[in-house]
Amino acid sequence: MSDLLRTYERGVLRVTLNRPEKRNTLARSTLRELRAVFEAHAPQEDLRLAILTGAGSVAFCAGADLADLAGIETPGEAEAFAREGMAALDALRAFPVPTIAALNGVTLAEGAELALACDVRVAAHDARIGFVHANAHRLPGFGGATDLARLAGPGPAMELLATARRLAPAEAQALGIVNRVAAPENDFLEEVERVAAPMREHHPHVLRSLKALALGERLGASAVEEREREIAAFVAAWTHPAHLALLDQLRAELG
Repeated sequence: MSDLLRTYERGVLRVTLNRPEKRNTLARSTLRELRAVFEAHAPQEDLRLAILTGAGSVAFCAGADLADLAGIETPGEAEAFAREGMAALDALRAFPVPTIAALNGVTLAEGAELALACDVRVAAHDARIGFVHANAHRLPGFGGATDLARLAGPGPAMELLATARRLAPAEAQALGIVNRVAAPENDFLEEVERVAAPMREHHPHVLRSLKALALGERLGASAVEEREREIAAFVAAWTHPAHLALLDQLRAELG
């Protein structure tokens, strides 16, 4: 049985962690499947965005599946697992269009790392997010500590990692970890769709260029490199047939 559910329609990839009985925790099979799904869809020309969520209403992802990982003890085994998890989340980080993590419930430890690997996070009003690795005497290993420091700053990131606090959505939003929080009276999935809807209206080449710029910043490109990336993206978008057709239409209307 697959650990994931996925659909693809009109340029939108929807992926659901489908292990609700285990609070959508990440087994090694889940990580392999996540990587395979996102790498498989990356080349699709009509691709516009991806939405990742968890099955059920309790958890987006409660971390690693410790039962599946109980046999990992040696340094070599631990390193192999960390690299496998890093590669899976890197498939999301490098996905060529915007990714939205729809946090429908608890989002903990490796699950929080998974959420931060996405570009945008929308949280249900009763969701909780926590980098709680220290409570189990371990550390982030999938790139989450770096992502957290980039979003929240080194000081807040250290405090969150060292205290292993669980954040309410409003506090996570104030720290820049969450982009949007659904109001209690609003349907959570409708809030996710409100974020996604404007993206679906843009041409795929625009979204790919925007993601390329964001990825450069995430990977630590210099200011000079980012400026050159922006100019190159501008030129590619301006000379794209979709934009040139718009210019032709404008010229025709102006006579």
